[in-house]
Amino acid sequence: MKKILSVSSKNELAAFIDFPHDLYKDDPYYVPELFIAQRDLLTKHPFHKHNQLQCFLAYDGDKVVGRIAAILNNAHNQYNKANDGFFGFFDCINDQETANMLFDIATKWLKGKGVIGKIMGPVNFSTNEPCGLLVEGFDSSPFLMQTYNFPYYAQLIEGFGFQKDVDLIAWHWDGNNYDDKSVKLLNALTERLKRNNIIIRKVNLKNFKEETIKLREVYNSAWDQNTGFVPLTDEEFNYLAADLKLILDPDFALVAEQDGKIVAFGLALPNYNEIFKKIKRGRLLPTGIFKLLLGKKKIQSLRIYALGVVEGYRKMGIEAVLYGTIIKNYTEKGLKHAEAGWTLENNTMINEAIKAIKGDPYKKYRLYQKQI
Repeated sequence: MKKILSVSSKNELAAFIDFPHDLYKDDPYYVPELFIAQRDLLTKHPFHKHNQLQCFLAYDGDKVVGRIAAILNNAHNQYNKANDGFFGFFDCINDQETANMLFDIATKWLKGKGVIGKIMGPVNFSTNEPCGLLVEGFDSSPFLMQTYNFPYYAQLIEGFGFQKDVDLIAWHWDGNNYDDKSVKLLNALTERLKRNNIIIRKVNLKNFKEETIKLREVYNSAWDQNTGFVPLTDEEFNYLAADLKLILDPDFALVAEQDGKIVAFGLALPNYNEIFKKIKRGRLLPTGIFKLLLGKKKIQSLRIYALGVVEGYRKMGIEAVLYGTIIKNYTEKGLKHAEAGWTLENNTMINEAIKAIKGDPYKKYRLYQKQI
């Protein structure tokens, strides 16, 4: 007998977090999320102070066979003048009945909160966090903070009546297989920017609190036209920044600054998924912490996580200098793989720029929507 239960206890929350580990136990590309990070995301993240979320588990007898979270993102609705809801943290066995039960309970919960527009997803809160359903590129593990799922998920989601909203593209470079034009032009472009009093520098980790304030302004300005974008509050951005500070490499955390004002930043992150993949069920204790500490210097890949330029400073060469500097440092460190993304499929300007430096559009993620 199949049934749906609302997650309300610590044990149920643990079952919710752990379900993917069992579902993907034989999948060679699956990367477990760290348990402590997922627990904090679902219970302590500043998102919960002004938004609502309810997790659900699907059971077949005593066995968990699916999970979903219904998400009411008030900030999204206020910013976009909408009355929509989201679903996220969706995982399910290959069974349409189970999937329908999960989507149905999420829809009913959102309706109960007054949502009358669309339900969109998958997003694990918003597009500021991991989002999108993998629909192309199942032959490799995800990079850091990217999603992963079985191919049949698309059938389950579309089987409930969801339709494509937009696709998100991830780009890949293998070894030195990239166009180094931006590296060759780096000095000339840097000098041209200096004539406009624009300098490129590393993020100042010693003055990280003040840097974070400036970076939030750039983030909320540079991405405000993206589908599903929601401005981050001070507390939300500080939460994200504190997490990223733990893993960033200063050589890949760059800002463009004019007369003390940050007008752009580029951030690439070591691909810690190379280590997380080896940490059983996402538990740092008793042995996972040693794998994490010992594996940091062995990471061979990099994810270009964010690159944004505020309006009025685009097409000045800042993007090329940020990319060129990241590529230069990537080469000097001897890394073997890099991923950039995601980018919106309809962001022609950035996509053409990535193609020009031989980026391979090797993975595609999809956001869905359905009228409630």
